[in-house]
Amino acid sequence: MDDDVSVDFGEDGLVPAVAQDADTGEVLMLAYVSPAALERTRETGRAHYYSRSRDELWEKGGTSGHVQTVAEIRVDCDADTLLYLVDQEGGACHTGHRSCFHRTIEGENVGEQVFDPDAVYE
Repeated sequence: MDDDVSVDFGEDGLVPAVAQDADTGEVLMLAYVSPAALERTRETGRAHYYSRSRDELWEKGGTSGHVQTVAEIRVDCDADTLLYLVDQEGGACHTGHRSCFHRTIEGENVGEQVFDPDAVYE
């Protein structure tokens, strides 16, 4: 059996993590992960991240119910970025879209809105 990869959390103690749909390959979101968030993700099988704005650990879907069940965690070649392969319940984006990457740089909406954020985040 291989040994765990030592993730380089850098000076700020965080690494970016891309959440990707395990079945379709669709990129859903990017967030940051602390050592504690990675540990909780591995313990529970549900995606946990670190909120830089709120300065706290959070579970994806804790408020909305749109959890991410993690099928696999991958580490890039420099061990400073994570890839969460997930099964996404509902939408990944707080705007109600399936993916946070629902707009082109020209402002065209190319993504699917799957829930009403006003109803979820009252």
